[in-house]
Amino acid sequence: MPLHPDIESRLPLLAGIPSLDDAISNPEMRAKLEEFGAYPDASLPPMVPTRDVLLPGPHGTIPVRIYSHPGEPGQKRRAFVWMHGGAFMFGDLDMHEADWTARELAHRASAVIISVDYRLAGNGISYPVPLDDVTAAVRWVRANAEDLGIDAVSIGGASAGANLATGATLRLQDEDGWTPENLVLAYPFMHPDLPAPSASLTRALREIVPAMRPSGQMFESAWDHYLGAVRSNPPGYATPGAAALDRLGPTLVLNAEYDDLRASGEAFSASLAAAGVDVEQVMIRGVFHGFLNLPKALAPVDEALNRIASRLNPLG
Repeated sequence: MPLHPDIESRLPLLAGIPSLDDAISNPEMRAKLEEFGAYPDASLPPMVPTRDVLLPGPHGTIPVRIYSHPGEPGQKRRAFVWMHGGAFMFGDLDMHEADWTARELAHRASAVIISVDYRLAGNGISYPVPLDDVTAAVRWVRANAEDLGIDAVSIGGASAGANLATGATLRLQDEDGWTPENLVLAYPFMHPDLPAPSASLTRALREIVPAMRPSGQMFESAWDHYLGAVRSNPPGYATPGAAALDRLGPTLVLNAEYDDLRASGEAFSASLAAAGVDVEQVMIRGVFHGFLNLPKALAPVDEALNRIASRLNPLG
């Protein structure tokens, strides 16, 4: 399938940008990239009650934002602990992939969404600090289930956030003997050495402009910052693509059609299947990496949100 028509129509904004690296480092090109990704006329996500909370953690307090769909009085709901992406180094609770996604899921699934502002890698912070934050946040949600009005907990994340969600799940299984109801991974970033792309992915990547593709150097920088001192021998919690996966519970993997990291998502899904895990892999067509930052009006984004919501509320 070609790029979504709405995305295709915006490609002229990227004209003259030789690479994504240049787009990020050059202020003039970065402005073009930001214009390409901005949708000022997009309809806003649903308004749901929110509250910001500081949770206790091993490295200090952890900011989270809790989105609570009103639901029926006295009715228990499912919770979803969500981690935004950003190559381990970027992102916050206000980015669309965090805030808009959480609002949509709270509304569509009548669920309680807990979006985690984990510490970002860089400036002396590296593994296991971001993972410690995520693990502590999940433990807090479980310990406060009664106050939150929830009876089940799922975990998920996008890109680097998907890595952290999986690493926390593996760690919680080992240390607490606990498994989330669902693990939801959007365009996951699981392998320090990106697996070879499939033939269909190779064809798809030829169709997009260079400014839409991260370079190998960008991937290396992300891993260098996150892994830090364990870069040469990373543990499975930090690189789930190399971990033992046989005890993971039901997992949903959403890959973007036009995304170098689709190779990581496809390889991870294959590893899950080989380990006997109940995994559903879906390729969201017509979009590129980070599509949860795009407006819900785009049919592929709407599809992805609905697929996640159906995991959180199977009865719809």
